[in-house]
Amino acid sequence: MAERNQEGGSSSGGSIVSGVAGRYASALFELAQDQNAVDAVESDLARIEAMAAESADLRRLLRSPVYTADEQKAAIGALLDKAGIGGLAGNFVRLVASKRRLFLLLQMIRAYKALNAQAKGIVPAEVRVAEEPSAALLDEIRATVRDLAQSEVSLDVKVDPALIGGLVVKVGSRMIDASLRTKLNAIRLSLKEAR
Repeated sequence: MAERNQEGGSSSGGSIVSGVAGRYASALFELAQDQNAVDAVESDLARIEAMAAESADLRRLLRSPVYTADEQKAAIGALLDKAGIGGLAGNFVRLVASKRRLFLLLQMIRAYKALNAQAKGIVPAEVRVAEEPSAALLDEIRATVRDLAQSEVSLDVKVDPALIGGLVVKVGSRMIDASLRTKLNAIRLSLKEAR
């Protein structure tokens, strides 16, 4: 188990979560570690995150201050029961609803995932590409980023057509910009200087 600093984050490399969402995620992560349920909790939280991505009504319930705490608790409780999400993750989401913090739930889920990845030594990496990559290209990107990070990586791939072509990779504080847009801007700049 990782040593914890005073803010409730892991002490290896500084705290990766902060604010209210980070504190809730850290508390849940510690409870999950104590119960040997870290991956099970993450799996349930990922299901909730996927449901929110698919349902505009759920996103509205999470974000809207119009609903009372009782309405939020009842609605989220019914959703959790229907999805079969109980245990630590279900109790956590119910607690978040009772504290009127559902608007932070998705941030809490991302922070929990980051804590779990850090505990496993997995480095998060953001990759922006101009178009959706094929499975083979994605495997090649993953292998290259793994070599760069010298660790297992968790890729967050985002499509950004403004790049025109190529890709931008961010691992920690390092960024590699191999996009066509950047190359074109560099050529444009050198042409201006040559005048």
